[in-house]
Amino acid sequence: VSTQSTGSSGINAEYGYQRRVRGVLTLTTLLYYKILIEVMVQKSNRDFPPLKNDLIIRAAYGEVVERVPVWIMRQAGRYLPEFREARKVNDFFTICQTPELACEVTLQPIARFDLDAAIIFSDILVIPQALGMEVQMKTGVGPVFPEPLVTPKDLEKLDIDVNVKEKLSYVYEAITLTRHKLEGKVPLIGFTGAPWTLMGYMIEGGGSKTYSKAKKWLYTEPEASHKLLKILSKVVTEHLIEQAVAGAQLLQVFESCAEYLGPALFEQYSLPYLQDIATGIRQGLRDRGLPDIPLIVFAKGAYHSISKIAYTGYNVVGLDWTVDPNISRDFVHITVQGNLDPCALYAPKEELEALTRKMVRQFGARNYIANLGHGIYPDMDPEHVKVFVDTVHNESEEIMKKGDPYDQLYT
Repeated sequence: VSTQSTGSSGINAEYGYQRRVRGVLTLTTLLYYKILIEVMVQKSNRDFPPLKNDLIIRAAYGEVVERVPVWIMRQAGRYLPEFREARKVNDFFTICQTPELACEVTLQPIARFDLDAAIIFSDILVIPQALGMEVQMKTGVGPVFPEPLVTPKDLEKLDIDVNVKEKLSYVYEAITLTRHKLEGKVPLIGFTGAPWTLMGYMIEGGGSKTYSKAKKWLYTEPEASHKLLKILSKVVTEHLIEQAVAGAQLLQVFESCAEYLGPALFEQYSLPYLQDIATGIRQGLRDRGLPDIPLIVFAKGAYHSISKIAYTGYNVVGLDWTVDPNISRDFVHITVQGNLDPCALYAPKEELEALTRKMVRQFGARNYIANLGHGIYPDMDPEHVKVFVDTVHNESEEIMKKGDPYDQLYT
């Protein structure tokens, strides 16, 4: 292109041309470096310390293990004095949204107990927050939505096109940081709430004893209910994929409010979306060239449908404390997780040991991950947590010494 010209008009034309060229080059350079940085970050995220304890991963896939792996839902929480110290100077969501703090809190129970997995400190309600809803965590009350969803028209307020990777970047940064800080000691679990559970909170405005407002939608606004559940399913799936990209080695979906649905409503408004999430995660990981990782689903109170839950595409079915271990083995063909009554940790240590040993013997040492039947309570004695964890390991090692774990499966 000729740039020769005379006079001021020629000079201005030349100057304008150079500015445009520099602008294109600058934009191209910025895009190049943006892509380069993303590649480097992704590479560094995958360059984690080698894993030293893969018991829970092998158990999730149904492989033989030396002892039963154990972790505890809400294992990083208020029952730990070190967590309470952190909460004195930081509110709940500040900890969730500050990667360094979330990492620190995640590691606290790992430093105390011989656990076989860490679970990132976060909350299921980061999803409604990402969609544009305000969520407050009030002391003595729990989560509160100042402006819950009241009518289907309120769905228009949701940011359904949210950039999940950007909006919840603090979760993924916390996961990557925690993977490095764990130094391969145990795997890291990522998690989310399931669509129906999130829908319940978003409509009720917080926790509820009946979830009647949310269930009213199911009966009176079925079309809007499915619309909301589809929105949540999409965002939840994206959130879980990003957690895996960031370094999570297992993923759990909490359908904590399944107990408020009977079999018919559960199979209409929960089960299909649980299946969609599992399918979406596996496809999303394949699309990114990432390996498959174990998926866990925990539908509290859905004992009536555990055989169907087992066919939704997850590797592990979590069981609450109301499910008989022997009966669960008749209906679930894959690995199960659970299910000691959380209140059993109030028992004297000798009784707690006996209850834990019985649980392990009933489930057997194969296709099993030990846990509580729900999250640990805030007033629990950490010493009793140690008894629970150590007893699981000791009892399962004794079972393994007696021969093939299959021999102990139904005893």
